[in-house]
Amino acid sequence: MWVDACFKLVYKPPPMTLSNKQIRSLKGLAHPLSPVVQLGKAGYSQAFLKEVGRGLKDHELIKVRLDAEDRHGFEELASQLATDTAANLVATVGRIAVLYKRGLEGKIKI
Repeated sequence: MWVDACFKLVYKPPPMTLSNKQIRSLKGLAHPLSPVVQLGKAGYSQAFLKEVGRGLKDHELIKVRLDAEDRHGFEELASQLATDTAANLVATVGRIAVLYKRGLEGKIKI
């Protein structure tokens, strides 16, 4: 039982595969949203990941503002964030990344 609890804490299922139609739909839903989390002075830390995870759990579709030195660094950071949170990277616009992670309740129908 203890091993199962540890496995649930460590295991991150891979993000679901999204079709182009689903991605377009999610982009449309994300358009009016404001960034929920911003990468601050503390940088890419466990606290930052925890806040992103909480945002994904509460909303399923969120925007995250990431500050990076250049475009390549931003793309790498956004991709790493999606991997670490087991979410789909839907889009990047400027310094904002749009992430989607389907919750247990499935609040967003795509």
